[in-house]
Amino acid sequence: MNIKIAGGRVIDPSQSLDKICDLYISNGVIAALGDAPAGFVPDSILDATGQVVCPGLIDLCAHLREPGATHKGSIAQESQAAAAGGITTLVAMPTTSPIVDTPAVAQLIQDKARAAGKTRVLPIGALTQGLAGEQLSPMHALASSGCIAFTNSRRPIRSSLVLMRCLEYAATHDLLVLFQAQDAELATGCMHDDTTSTRLGLAGIPEAAETVEVARCLMLVEQTGARAHFGQISCERSARMIMEARERGLKVSADIAVHHLLLSDSNVNGFDSNFHVIPPLRSQLDRAGLRQALLADGIQAICSDHQPHDPIAKQAPFAATEPGIAGLETLLSLSLMLVEQDLLELPQLIAKLTWEPAQVLGIEAGTLATGARADICVFDPAARWTPSAANTRSGGANSPFMGMELRGQVTHTLLGGTSVFQR
Repeated sequence: MNIKIAGGRVIDPSQSLDKICDLYISNGVIAALGDAPAGFVPDSILDATGQVVCPGLIDLCAHLREPGATHKGSIAQESQAAAAGGITTLVAMPTTSPIVDTPAVAQLIQDKARAAGKTRVLPIGALTQGLAGEQLSPMHALASSGCIAFTNSRRPIRSSLVLMRCLEYAATHDLLVLFQAQDAELATGCMHDDTTSTRLGLAGIPEAAETVEVARCLMLVEQTGARAHFGQISCERSARMIMEARERGLKVSADIAVHHLLLSDSNVNGFDSNFHVIPPLRSQLDRAGLRQALLADGIQAICSDHQPHDPIAKQAPFAATEPGIAGLETLLSLSLMLVEQDLLELPQLIAKLTWEPAQVLGIEAGTLATGARADICVFDPAARWTPSAANTRSGGANSPFMGMELRGQVTHTLLGGTSVFQR
């Protein structure tokens, strides 16, 4: 099928491209930009006048809840939410039930994603069996079954020897290891440890709960030569350590959840459980430092850290609620706030949502180059909309941004040249 996307502002950071032109798709791949290929006859024309046309977004962290917790969400539901948010590639965490530590579970997730047909789901495999932190998982078999990387999520690997063996194995087979750095013994609270937590009487989680683990992981990465990615960092000092490691030549990268760029611990003032996240919202100084790290390319990607919950999970005293924000549909709109606040230019932002995440994963995606797969997001940067429990497609409506008017809305999402969402 031939598709012409006409008159849009085409932004492709992989080619340093930002201009108003037409884009042509043939048989699921990008056929040309600007002038039509010889003999091209469109079967359909998508008018993108006044809109932005960019590669489909790549979200580096999403909890899809299936298998095991379908009362919170399902692969089908979360895939629909992703498509509505312009996301064409989702990285799924292994914290399902059963855990993704066997090829069968990895294959099940991919089969269900293909059946849903709304987004491309790349599972992450467990770094240790059962995420118990004791024995290595069958990483090579999991990689052969489609796992894009390996993590122990926020479950502890208390033995540095076990962690080093995991990294040695990953380095041998050139496998990517993802750290969600957290010292379990220090992370026993529910919000950032500072004056706000003291005033509210809530147990705090110090920055050291993250930075101590980041330091340990970096030392072992340097020892083993493994490729590593630090997901959803929340402290300015973590970003600084990772940037210094990159300068020393270590193969490390980092991402940040969009809410950590917009919110701080002061937002927890009203005990609203929708602000209960792990890692916790940090201080305004941390937020400012993380924004500067993003600007300096010390942080390579912005993600949603999507964690849908059923309503009951958030209906309890703050400390007793389950942490997490559902964020697939709002990822782009919230990220656009960074452009409105003059922190990033629009092409810089789109790079953090498309090309740079693809480079972290080492996949062929996040580009509109001729011959590339036609995973495309079209959005109206001026459109205003209000997310609500009534209009969300996700299984969870747990977000502090529900009811807030946001700017920038996806109008079309194409996956491999096929329309999977149209507003």
